[in-house]
Amino acid sequence: MIASIVIFLIAYVFIATEKVEKSIVAVMGAVTVIVCGLISFDDAVNVIDLNVIFLLVGMMTCVGVLAETGFFEWVAIFVAKKMKGDAVRILISMLIVTMVFSALLDNVTTIILLAPVTILITQLLEVPTLPFLILEAIASNIGGTATLIGDPPNIIIGSVAKLSFNDFLFNLAPGVLVIAVVFIISSVLLMRKHLHVPEHIKERVNRAYPALAIRDAGNMKKALAVFGLIFVGFFIHNIFNIQPGIIALGGMCIMLLICKSHTENMLKVVEWDAILFFVGLFIMIGALEHNGVIEYLAKLMINICGDNMILTAVVVLVGSAFFSAILDNIPLVIAMTPLVQKLIVNSGGSEYGVHPLFWALALGACLGGNGTLVGASANIVASKIGARNGYPITFGAFLKYGVPFTIQSLIIAVAYLLLRYFLF
Repeated sequence: MIASIVIFLIAYVFIATEKVEKSIVAVMGAVTVIVCGLISFDDAVNVIDLNVIFLLVGMMTCVGVLAETGFFEWVAIFVAKKMKGDAVRILISMLIVTMVFSALLDNVTTIILLAPVTILITQLLEVPTLPFLILEAIASNIGGTATLIGDPPNIIIGSVAKLSFNDFLFNLAPGVLVIAVVFIISSVLLMRKHLHVPEHIKERVNRAYPALAIRDAGNMKKALAVFGLIFVGFFIHNIFNIQPGIIALGGMCIMLLICKSHTENMLKVVEWDAILFFVGLFIMIGALEHNGVIEYLAKLMINICGDNMILTAVVVLVGSAFFSAILDNIPLVIAMTPLVQKLIVNSGGSEYGVHPLFWALALGACLGGNGTLVGASANIVASKIGARNGYPITFGAFLKYGVPFTIQSLIIAVAYLLLRYFLF
C-alpha cells in the first residue's frame, strides 16, 4: 500500500509541476508499479478502460476531419458578422458557441479550434485578447461539464459507473445551464469597460465573408451528417447495449471512408500523448486499488462524514474541486471514482448507475479545473495558443479570472445538488 501511494504521489508531483511531459510520467509510473510487483501485467491490462480510449480516439479523429473543412472558422466568423462587430454581443456569442461545442465535442478540441479565431476577431476589433481567451477556456470547462463526452473527467466517470449520455444530460445539464447563464452575465459586467468598439473598426468585421473560410463544403456536409449519426448513437446506446467508445470508433471509420480522408494524416490529429497519459494513470490507479488504498480512503471519508449523505456529497464536490484546481482534474477523477463507488456501496446503493455522488464528483472536478491555469487541459491549451500568437497567459493572469468564477460556479453547483437530490 505504501509503495503504491509513494509512486503515485511522486508521479502526481511531476504531473502537477509539469517539469516532465505528463505522458512520460504516467507511463513511467505504470511501468514502475508493474516492475515492482504492485500489480500484475494481466491485471494492469484489465484496468485500462478501452471505452475511454476508443471514445477519445474516435472523437478526436472525427473532429480533425471536420476541422479540415473550415467549419469551425466559418462558425466563429459568421457569429462575429451577425453581431455586426458589437464586442458585447460577440463575447456573449463566443462564450455560448464555446460552451455548446464543448458539450457536444470536447473542451480541449473546442479551444484548439476556436481560440485562433477568437484572437483574429479581437485583433480586428482592437479589444483585449487575453480576457477573451481566458473566459473562453473557463466557458469550455463549464460547457463540457454538461455531457458525457464534453470533459475527460465525465468520460471516466461515465465509463466506470456505467452512466449513459442521457444520464449526464438529464442530471447535469440543468445545473450547468444556470451556471452558464450566471457566468455569461458576470463576464459581460466584468469586461464592460473594455468592449467599446469604434464604428470604423466594426466595419472590418462587417466586410468579412464567412463562406471564404470553408475549404471543402462537400466534406463538411458529409462530416456533419456523420456527427449527427454519432450523437444519435450516444443517445440510444443503452437500448442496444453498445458502448459510446464503439460508436465513436464506428463513426470515425464511416467519416474517414465517405470523406475520403487519409487515415494516416487524420490519426496524426489524435493526441497520442494524452492517450498514453490515460493508460499510465489507469494502471497506477489500478495498483492503488489492488493494494487496498482506495478502500482505506473510502473508510476514512466514511468516518469523517458518517451516514450523512448530504455532507458526503458536499465534501466530494468541494474537495474534488479544490484538488482539481491545484493539480489536474483527469488523474484526480481516475483516483476518486472508485472511492465514490465505495462510499455509495457503504450507503446501501449500487456502485453502478445514477447516484448524486457521481454528479457531485463530476461537478467538482470539471468546474474546479477553472481555478488555476493547470487545473484543466483546456486552460493549458488556451495558454499555448495564446503564447504562440503573442498573447501569453501567465499563471497569475488566469488566477485573477479563474478563482472568482470557480467559487461562483461551485456555490451554484452545491445549491443545485442539494435542492435537486436532497432537500426536496
